[in-house]
Amino acid sequence: MREIFIDVRDSDITLTEVLRKIEDIQSENPDLEIFLDGDLQAIRSRPRQSGGHRV
Repeated sequence: MREIFIDVRDSDITLTEVLRKIEDIQSENPDLEIFLDGDLQAIRSRPRQSGGHRV
């Protein structure tokens, strides 16, 4: 399941705050990969893949 945590377009936060939010959300959800989706301009998540390394 992919979830949108913050829609950056609808928020007045700075890039530094976006990066901090990503770190905070990741620490609260270690089973998810948290990332900034440039197409949707949102902080999103997806299930973390176990095993191999992503390139």
